[in-house]
Amino acid sequence: MKKETKTKILFFVILVGSVSMLTAVVTDHWAVLSPQVENVNTTCEAAHFGLWRLCKKYIYIEDEEFVGKSCGPISLPGEINCSYFRHFTPGEDSEIFEVKTQREYNISAAAIALFSLLFMILGTLCVLGSLRKGKDYLYKPAGMFFAFAGLCAIISVEVMRQSVKRMIESKETIWIEYYYSWSFACAWTGFVLLLLSGIGLLLVSMPQIPRNPWETCTDAEPEQI
Repeated sequence: MKKETKTKILFFVILVGSVSMLTAVVTDHWAVLSPQVENVNTTCEAAHFGLWRLCKKYIYIEDEEFVGKSCGPISLPGEINCSYFRHFTPGEDSEIFEVKTQREYNISAAAIALFSLLFMILGTLCVLGSLRKGKDYLYKPAGMFFAFAGLCAIISVEVMRQSVKRMIESKETIWIEYYYSWSFACAWTGFVLLLLSGIGLLLVSMPQIPRNPWETCTDAEPEQI
């Protein structure tokens, strides 16, 4: 396969990975939390959250078969109330995350995710610069930036996972069950695609290996670009 074809495939993978990570950062469906339903003809409070805000949904329960089970599914109709976490928007009411959970986890996950976006931007600038003739040397920094973006993505995912785990285990919260939602899956997708495409760009930028063991790199046939 020619080098030009390889780079086009890698650029497409980078695009998909970048869109996936950006989607994860700006949406708030990383995890869905549910309390246990104890009574009928009342509302239960399910919630979903992301890096920046928490959304609580009040679902009316009228069927006795839900008693003793978790509230939900979150797709059921109900009143939704979303609020940004107070440590990002001072003065707003964030209730649960400011007072009753590990605020440090959420701040860390958001900060690391922003670093991932920063590396993605730097890598994109290098890719755009490499499109000019004779600028192939920019593949190396681009590959490093995208690989770093992927590593930041998985670190952010792990920090958020620990945040959810500790929040469920806390006696100060009403939620007892949880599952990770599509924003979490987007972050995982971004991690895999960005890391692999970054490594791929680094490999593409390496000098062509001589076909014969007695051949030096300078004697090898020039690359077809």
